[in-house]
Amino acid sequence: MSTTTLRLPEDLKARIERLSAARGSTAHAFMLEAIAEVADRLEKRQDFADEAERRLKKMLRTGEYLNTDDILGFTAALARGEQPPKPKPRKMAPDELARMRASARRAG
Repeated sequence: MSTTTLRLPEDLKARIERLSAARGSTAHAFMLEAIAEVADRLEKRQDFADEAERRLKKMLRTGEYLNTDDILGFTAALARGEQPPKPKPRKMAPDELARMRASARRAG
C-alpha cells in the first residue's frame, strides 16, 4: 500500500475526526471510505457516459432507436412481474437520419 499525504484545512480535519469518532472508526478509515465512494461514483458516471456514446454511435450508424413510450411500457411490465418481449427498435426515415448525423457532426 502506498502512502499519500493530505493537507487538510483545520475545520475539515476536525469534522472528519468528529464524524469518524462517532462511528467508532479512525480518521484514516473515514478518508479511505470517502475517497473510494467518490471514485466509485465517478467511475459509474464515466461508464454511463461511455455507454451513452456507444449507443449514440450505433443509432447514427443504423438509424434504429427506441422511444420513451416503448421503454416505459417495457419497464412498467417488468415492474409488474411480467416477462414482456423486448421492444422492437424503430427505424428513422433516411432524411431524419441524415439530419441526426449532421447534427452530431456539428456537435463534435
